[in-house]
Amino acid sequence: MLAVARPVALTAALASALLLAGCGGSADGAGNGRSAVAAFYPLAWVTGRVAGDDWTVENLTQPGQEPHDLALTIAQTAALEDADVIVLEDGFQPAVDATVEEADAPVLDAAAVVDLLPASEDEHEEHEGETEEEHAEHGEFDPHFWLDPLLVADFADAVADELGEIDPDAAQTYDDNAAALRTELESLDADYTAGLASCERSTTVVSHQAFGYLTRYGLDFEPIAGLSPDAEATAADLARLQELITEDGVTTVFSERLVSPKMAETLADDLGVSTAVLDPIEGLSDDTADEDYLSLMRENLTALQQANGCS
Repeated sequence: MLAVARPVALTAALASALLLAGCGGSADGAGNGRSAVAAFYPLAWVTGRVAGDDWTVENLTQPGQEPHDLALTIAQTAALEDADVIVLEDGFQPAVDATVEEADAPVLDAAAVVDLLPASEDEHEEHEGETEEEHAEHGEFDPHFWLDPLLVADFADAVADELGEIDPDAAQTYDDNAAALRTELESLDADYTAGLASCERSTTVVSHQAFGYLTRYGLDFEPIAGLSPDAEATAADLARLQELITEDGVTTVFSERLVSPKMAETLADDLGVSTAVLDPIEGLSDDTADEDYLSLMRENLTALQQANGCS
């Protein structure tokens, strides 16, 4: 943004006009005048479920957009400046982190309220295409906590606490909404536990290191690339995966919707195995814009069962 001073009234008018024009991704409904801005889809979905219809929840990452590559528009910057609360995950989207430093609204950082897993020890040692700066963005922890339904439930509790501090009169409503969501998420967790309990194989080859939180269901995930979906595998990486696929009888190489499937398709074609989509649910795509977290997680479960011969 240009560092040009504007009169307060003009700045406020500009922000209001931008918000009225709409930034896309907002929840429908009149609301009670309170607004939350969430950095990307899983955070927006949880915030919307906990906040209920009386809040407007803005998702900064639009369907079809890779969240790591997000560049904020003027309208989105205005929405951040006007929000009652900002929900993000520190280190996941540098553009959001940098802009939020100038915002006055309270910030709920998912990384500070959820127990993140450490990043895989080897995923940042053997991949080309990921600069030191990109690696530093991810730090020592795997940010993809939302692939564990029980951690999503913990995050929902933190959202309820934050909203209750902002709006004490409705604190019980937020707690009740979070509790209802936890029930749904515990049911999803139970389905994963039962659905992946008996499988012919556990080795699962995926496009990038986003599925570590699913290992507690007994699967072993082997990524083509590291935590950054844009990273490229080396020849040594591909040779190791080819050997692993052959030895473990892997039938499927998984790609994902928001990034190019080229690496996964090339690896699968070389070995004569199938490809399928496993969605890291970092954001919605044009094809999944009408779905939600729960439906996408259940689609993932079905895909994993089919690929690994689970009964």
